[in-house]
Amino acid sequence: MTRILVVEDEPHMASVIARGLREEQFNVDVSGDGLEALALMAKREHDLVLLDVLLPGKDGISICKEARSQGMKMPILILTALGGVNDTVNALDCGADDYLHKPFDFGVLLARIRALLRRTNPLRTNILRVADLSLNTLDHSAMRGSRQIRLTAKEYALLELMMLRCGCILGRAEIAEHVWDENFDPLSNIIDVYMNRLRKKIDQGFEVRLIHTRRAEGYMLSPETQHPSYV
Repeated sequence: MTRILVVEDEPHMASVIARGLREEQFNVDVSGDGLEALALMAKREHDLVLLDVLLPGKDGISICKEARSQGMKMPILILTALGGVNDTVNALDCGADDYLHKPFDFGVLLARIRALLRRTNPLRTNILRVADLSLNTLDHSAMRGSRQIRLTAKEYALLELMMLRCGCILGRAEIAEHVWDENFDPLSNIIDVYMNRLRKKIDQGFEVRLIHTRRAEGYMLSPETQHPSYV
């Protein structure tokens, strides 16, 4: 699932952007401090960063320059109330991929985000397939054989991750990092709950099971039927 970091120190603006992105099925981290944001960018893998310029701790231009100097290649979209020509030039010269002036229409922001994501991964297909299971990454619909499967946002994110990592064991820590946000409780059993829900939707009624569990290791999606150590 696509993860976006929103770096915005105005709480209401940050909340509105994060809520809108989550409604579009993006995973979202939020930071209101420049130093904290830079640490998050180094700690977690983000597909895109929305970066305000005027921030406490470290300003957005400095964050962008430092991120690029450290070899971070994710798209960075600058969001700022500074609208002068020099401000635009500074934002792009620091290594940002795009620049959007406040106030902005949320639909325009979404279009810019999608354009940047397409640019960084132009070969990614919109349809993921494993055996007779297909997942449309645009409208988040799923099919197994001729059966349509309704997914919640978290179920979609979980299934997308498993299909992208088909044949690989996914541990709880990796699942939590990609599907849940920084507020995830490692002692919670929520991953197991969602995995059981997903297993019922994907495998119930089909002879070949696609979702497998390996005790003490994690979960795997695979069309292979010979998994003697899996349940």
